[in-house]
Amino acid sequence: MIVDRPEGGERAVLVHIDFPADGMQEDLLEFKELAESAGALPVETITGSRQAPDPKYFVGTGKAEEIRACVKIHNAELVIVNHTLSPAQERNLEKLFQCRVVDRTGLILDIFAQRARSFEGKLQVELAMLKHLSTRLVRGWTHLERQRGGIGLRGPGETQLETDRRLIRTRIKFVTNRLIRVRKQREQGRRARKRAEVPTVALVGYTNAGKSTLFNRLTGSEVYTAHRLFATLDPTLRRVELPEVGPVILADTVGFIRHLPHDLVNAFHATLQEVCEADLLLHVIDAQDEDKRSNRTEVDAVLESIGAATVPQILVYNKIDLCKNMTEGTDYASPDEVIRTRVSALTGSGMDELTKAIARSLCKDIVQNTVILPPEKAKLRAELYQSGAVISERMDEEGHCHLLVRLPKRDWERLIDKL
Repeated sequence: MIVDRPEGGERAVLVHIDFPADGMQEDLLEFKELAESAGALPVETITGSRQAPDPKYFVGTGKAEEIRACVKIHNAELVIVNHTLSPAQERNLEKLFQCRVVDRTGLILDIFAQRARSFEGKLQVELAMLKHLSTRLVRGWTHLERQRGGIGLRGPGETQLETDRRLIRTRIKFVTNRLIRVRKQREQGRRARKRAEVPTVALVGYTNAGKSTLFNRLTGSEVYTAHRLFATLDPTLRRVELPEVGPVILADTVGFIRHLPHDLVNAFHATLQEVCEADLLLHVIDAQDEDKRSNRTEVDAVLESIGAATVPQILVYNKIDLCKNMTEGTDYASPDEVIRTRVSALTGSGMDELTKAIARSLCKDIVQNTVILPPEKAKLRAELYQSGAVISERMDEEGHCHLLVRLPKRDWERLIDKL
């Protein structure tokens, strides 16, 4: 990675400003959890309200002086602002506070940088950080922005700022090319699953909703889980056997959050592609979270932005063990259409109902029937076996094959045309 972080936590002053505009509202409790997830040690939280951001300091001159005094009192090393700052605002605040200033985007990028474990995940995070850094290069290099002429002052023809920009552009190009190769490999895996007619079920939801715990419960895996934001960053795929369905690929994906940085959405396009091309989404919701409705709206907005809004969904209300008035169960709009199910991934309550709900949703487009093939259709018989569609077979006295097959409705219709 291009950014080296200290291993220990950093003393930080948190800044949260309320704005009347809905598009700028952020959650204070979530902000504190983000800061702690990044390893910060909050020493004080300063709040305020404004009608609109201040062009120079974002928070206004008076509030900026209050923050500066707080930084001095606590000897803080870092100020974290729960909003997106412009490069100029970030630079002005750092000059005033005499310490580093990180906005919400930088904070989330930092958490992602810590969590990435796979080669692909590290590349995706580095690409997002490079793009974010490229807009803030002016920091620290203002004394080198101009080359002055004269004996002993003639430069090599390129300022340090221009050199850094060129190096970052080169690195962005290199990382992008590496990601393209990784994406091609992932795409090959998806095509192989499609050829084998193995359905994919992807877990999506707001960060810390319990997706990885549910994933472990369904698959018997031991994926890392923790009560922290973005505990899972790298996607995990597992093959499981479901009653009536057969083999299914289950995908655990990165959690979403309000105002997810645009560069991160673009960088994680390959990972999110698993969601777009899934046959079914399990939208995991923290049932005891007071903001579960708004969180669901945020997740739906991200799904729409990546082109996954039309993928069938089951709402999975998780953590019912923490809710007094909620019990396990499933609500159906019709025998084949599941609306929501209520479970506890931690205790296992409601998991049988969830498995049945997944099976019903995946089976509504599955046909199980018997076909009779004459001896001259041996090639078609081999194709059915190769695709894994044959459940059983028997031969009659005339040499005809009676095959019990199970396959998607569209493939059944193609099979009928070949008979």
